[in-house]
Amino acid sequence: MWWPETRRWARLAAVLLLAGLNAGCFQPLYGNSAVVHTAGLDNRLAAVKVEPINAPSATPLARVSVQIRNELIYDLTGGAGELSPTHKLTVQLAATNVQVIVDVNSGRPDVQNYGIDASYQLTDLRTGKVVVTGSTFSRVSYNIPGQEQRFAGARGLRDAENRAAKVIADSIQSRLASYFVAGT
Repeated sequence: MWWPETRRWARLAAVLLLAGLNAGCFQPLYGNSAVVHTAGLDNRLAAVKVEPINAPSATPLARVSVQIRNELIYDLTGGAGELSPTHKLTVQLAATNVQVIVDVNSGRPDVQNYGIDASYQLTDLRTGKVVVTGSTFSRVSYNIPGQEQRFAGARGLRDAENRAAKVIADSIQSRLASYFVAGT
């Protein structure tokens, strides 16, 4: 009877031993290099210059492109300001707005999906070589409460644009961080 109990404790000890051995392999992706010597990603990200995003003037996409650029700059620098640039990031955007649910009585949309498709390139300024290319997307939905509440529908679209912009910026920032850590 004591053998199954001993085997259970031996398995638990083996799992804890393996977990303890792997704990030393952890390397934080973001962190202060003064505290953790393997960090320092913040300085490499802050040295990325985000180019203005081209969008047709006086369109909702123009506002969204400025917001994505501002989000990227803040995400990459942490609000501390850019360092001397070593890389250049260019982003291209396309937006979609699709009706998901339509009221059968009035023919007006009740729920819509707002989407942004982004493609980006990271160029090394020293060599002029494109080191990272990628694409990402975001799809968010919003409600249109009815004909009487037009402002609520417009505000719902604006909030959807803001949420989609944040998702795009976070996705690009994560991809750049993985490039600077892994080199791929």
